[in-house]
Amino acid sequence: MEISATQVKELREATGAGVLDCRKALMENNGDFDKAVAFLREKGLAAAAKKAGREAKDGIVELYSHGGGRVGVMVEVNCETDFVARTEQFRNFAHDLALQVAASNPRFFDVTDVPADILESERAIARNRALQEGKPEKVVDKIVDGRIEKFYQEVCLLKQPFIKDEGVTIADLLKTTIAAIGENIIIRRFARWELGEAAS
Repeated sequence: MEISATQVKELREATGAGVLDCRKALMENNGDFDKAVAFLREKGLAAAAKKAGREAKDGIVELYSHGGGRVGVMVEVNCETDFVARTEQFRNFAHDLALQVAASNPRFFDVTDVPADILESERAIARNRALQEGKPEKVVDKIVDGRIEKFYQEVCLLKQPFIKDEGVTIADLLKTTIAAIGENIIIRRFARWELGEAAS
């Protein structure tokens, strides 16, 4: 099948993938634009998974102040090379993370960082609430699991919906950025301060 330069250009603009990758994706999917996008996405996420073990010691500390200095955020994001650390795409990713932390106030990086006592307390609250609402005993466990998942989305950075596109989680954003940049990226740490809050 003949793939036109216009088709390749449109796919490239939509995905940010290279010209050869776009042409190959269109060829393998008989010119179907949506299938080509899915093909490139799968390929990129698989490549991102392979890069996850690589060392990342370069990067940036992004500072963000919101509300006329009422909220301050600091995020450290690492990559493999100084070259990538200076790119606009990497810096935009770090800035988006700082915005996310300012707006959504995550308490933990991922679900594995939630202390067991906090998790047990949340489970007990969710179970009691379901029983008080008169839910049948046989569905209470599923309700509790659903509420714990919602709790994770509220307090864990990687589980949170991205504030600029709620159909994407921060974990998804991280994977697609790794795929696009071609280097491992690690969100090393973050901190958020709000004027007048008690020091922890």
